Amino acid sequence: MSSIDSLKRARALALRLAVALAFLAPLLTRLVMGQAYHQNGAGKIENFARTVSFFSDLGIPMPEANAFFVSRLEYWGGLLLLLGLFTRVVAFMLSCQMVVALLTADRGDFLDALKGTSEKGLTDVTSFVYLLFLIWLVLYGPGVVSLDAIGARWLDRKGGSPAAEKAPPPA
Repeated sequence: MSSIDSLKRARALALRLAVALAFLAPLLTRLVMGQAYHQNGAGKIENFARTVSFFSDLGIPMPEANAFFVSRLEYWGGLLLLLGLFTRVVAFMLSCQMVVALLTADRGDFLDALKGTSEKGLTDVTSFVYLLFLIWLVLYGPGVVSLDAIGARWLDRKGGSPAAEKAPPPA
């Protein structure tokens, strides 16, 4: 067997392995992000007065209402991410929250990292890293190991998928 054939076989094996393990990327992303948000939300709920004060210091309008909304979004959204339920919606809502964090609480660190004027890089700005993962979840979805995927498979069996309804009949 030539070295080219060996390389082709190794490449094919690596690709099959990557396909078989592809479910891990969205699963691990959801689990890590869900756990982080759930814990952050629990902390904000436990220390609600401090959260309101922090939001007020940042100049966020209606700090009490926003603190209530954000703390519950993080707490319950984190749980939903862990389960893989309403993943894209929750990830979108949390990504909007991260944009607000980048414009308020993390603005200085973010701008300094963009300009390269500090020792911190973009990956040192937690809200930016979270935003990237959340955008990935919005675009890629929850993966096959999720309640969203289970629900979609159930719906497909019950009534047929919309794509199947539009497809031409088999010849």
